[in-house]
Amino acid sequence: MLEQGKNKTIITGNYNSQIQKEYNQENNNVIDILKNEDLAIFNAIPTAEGAIKIAIENKNTTLHNSNCLIMGYGKIGKILSKMLYGMGAKVYCEARKSEDVAFIESLGYNSILLDDLENHLNKFDYIFNTIPYCILNKNKLELIKKDCLIIELASKPGGIDYEEAEKMNINVICAPGLPGKIAPKTSAEYIYYQIKKIL
Repeated sequence: MLEQGKNKTIITGNYNSQIQKEYNQENNNVIDILKNEDLAIFNAIPTAEGAIKIAIENKNTTLHNSNCLIMGYGKIGKILSKMLYGMGAKVYCEARKSEDVAFIESLGYNSILLDDLENHLNKFDYIFNTIPYCILNKNKLELIKKDCLIIELASKPGGIDYEEAEKMNINVICAPGLPGKIAPKTSAEYIYYQIKKIL
């Protein structure tokens, strides 16, 4: 536990409500660095690179000319789709917002609406999930090619029914915390830069 005191700036990550209550009542400014939007964008870069590394190491085909689905067009989805497209992959992005669909199409990718996902699942060689709630349930997993590689990038509980995927012998790799694993030096520099800005 941190030393008690008043009027301090406390920078932490994933702090719980008890810590927030204890330090806020002392007029402290408690900042969750992991909720910093700039840091989240920068962290999407090593996350995307790490996802590509995992894809290359765990399948005997190239990403070039493969059909890749990115579920979720947020920070990670935007950067990952750009990298995969640059490698010559056929990039499909799942999206719900009309403005996201417009961006996806304008950049040369293929857009898929969530409601229409089931009509496309049988074509993908790789699926990268960034949505933190279950989308790939039993019914959808049954439509996926048996040699498809699914890489889970979302925080728990994730977007995949792991139990059903295991029953179907579908290869799912859960890959949390990629920035610190793939590029610890760069990730530390990102954090340092954001803390300097805060201070």
